[in-house]
Amino acid sequence: MNPFEATIGASVSCAKTVSESDVYLFAGITGDLSPNHVDEVAMSGTRYGGRIAHGALLVGYMSRASTMIGDTCEALMRGHYPVSLGYDRVRFLEAVKIGDTISITYTIVSADVERMRTVADVSLRNQAGTVCAVASHIMRWLKRPD
Repeated sequence: MNPFEATIGASVSCAKTVSESDVYLFAGITGDLSPNHVDEVAMSGTRYGGRIAHGALLVGYMSRASTMIGDTCEALMRGHYPVSLGYDRVRFLEAVKIGDTISITYTIVSADVERMRTVADVSLRNQAGTVCAVASHIMRWLKRPD
């Protein structure tokens, strides 16, 4: 079987507790100092009841899961390097609060041998099992030099 097709169904998961330092460091790096992320008083009166993580930070956690997929795609990894082409259909369905423990699941759902790409469904859930974010990730697999 072609190593691309063999990857369909490959899945990895990882978990992370979203810390205050994660949110503040990300805010500082990006310059996104929105009250949503850094003003507890302002956010305590909202439906969230406190500060929430940046959506782009959540995509960063998804990226971590994408880097782990090579561990389950050994045949493909022998001849290729994975490189992210990006995320499509990113949706933030529920807020992730500071202190939430999130789990990210990354599952390859299709492969295109001609274009040397795979597409994965990515979901991010909080500790209660609520889906907070989803995306579709496109990975290009670059041929290793002979």
